[in-house]
Amino acid sequence: MSIASIIRERRSIHEFNDKPVDRSLVLRLLNDAVWAPNHGLREPWRFIYAEGEGKSKLVNGLMTILDKTKLKDATDEQKQKFLNHLNNVPAYLIVVMPEDPRPAIWEEDLEAVSCLIQNLQLLGWEEGIGMLWHTGDYIYNKKFRELAGVNPGEKIVGVLRLGYFDEAPKARQRTSAEELFTVLN
Repeated sequence: MSIASIIRERRSIHEFNDKPVDRSLVLRLLNDAVWAPNHGLREPWRFIYAEGEGKSKLVNGLMTILDKTKLKDATDEQKQKFLNHLNNVPAYLIVVMPEDPRPAIWEEDLEAVSCLIQNLQLLGWEEGIGMLWHTGDYIYNKKFRELAGVNPGEKIVGVLRLGYFDEAPKARQRTSAEELFTVLN
């Protein structure tokens, strides 16, 4: 499979099957993903992995937080459906970076971590692992951050949902580069 075809075929996966994701495979993928470009080789990333009991703790803590925010007006049935959805994710990978007070360094680090996450998604896709790069208000919640082991002075760049899947969503049209391309004369 070519890099171009992997880039074009990769999709965000929302529904996973029950096949577990081997932690050693995730580490192997991360060891390739860390070759992302990063200014000064700062390697501004850290990873927090949740599966099994750790995943249950993370999901239950998140549900407690969401029960007071996003899900406060939801019915018990809707809450249970959402809980089941979160529990059906085989593993979670939280990617964090240091929050440097210098804006240029902070931006360079965020860009580098974003490149790493895209590398990881493409490498995972090649192995049949789908991911959903998730962010939401909860990533700023102090209780969620403590529960997940995020240190003060770190930014959550993404909570990645990882797992094998049975069906990928259909591709949605992209704007051609020609329509967005300007040549300076």
